[in-house]
Amino acid sequence: MAKATKPRKAKPTKVKPAEKAKKKPGVKKKIAKKKAALPLPGGLKLKGAKLPKRIRKVEARVLEPLSVLPTGADAMILDRLWETVEQRRLAGDIATSHSARLIARGTAKVAQKFGEEAVECLIEATMGNRAATVLESADVLYHLMVVWVDAGIRPAEVWAELARRQGISGIAEKAARPQGIIRAAGTTKLP
Repeated sequence: MAKATKPRKAKPTKVKPAEKAKKKPGVKKKIAKKKAALPLPGGLKLKGAKLPKRIRKVEARVLEPLSVLPTGADAMILDRLWETVEQRRLAGDIATSHSARLIARGTAKVAQKFGEEAVECLIEATMGNRAATVLESADVLYHLMVVWVDAGIRPAEVWAELARRQGISGIAEKAARPQGIIRAAGTTKLP
């Protein structure tokens, strides 16, 4: 006896957006603009012809400079910010100064707040929220200044270290670090 075969179901055909527009009277046909794709970092290859959604989302963003730049906005603002935080620490007025209150709570709290702000900045950057990333970056820099004041580090010390590293490959600089640093970090996978 022959086996009965089930009739195959016809696969539904996908209707393109342009074809949908043709069926509806009075609907204008949309013309899709094709954007040039950015090259993938590190020579990564795509599995399919289409970029992953997260990369397409990043490419779709238009990064525009801030429309209004305040006067006196340059890197020297960090030195002035450090001086302000140091003055607030010395005054010790925890009732009116956020900096003084934070430092009075101890190094662990200062470090915790810096970490929280850094994570918030990373989240906004990952989400592609440019304006929020600018705001969170300012919070990160402020809390970094609080960390420096709490640790007794002057900005000039950090600037000198950056100047020392200038012109040195990051790979070479990391390879030259003493093994004690690697052991203290508890990992051999320092970037």
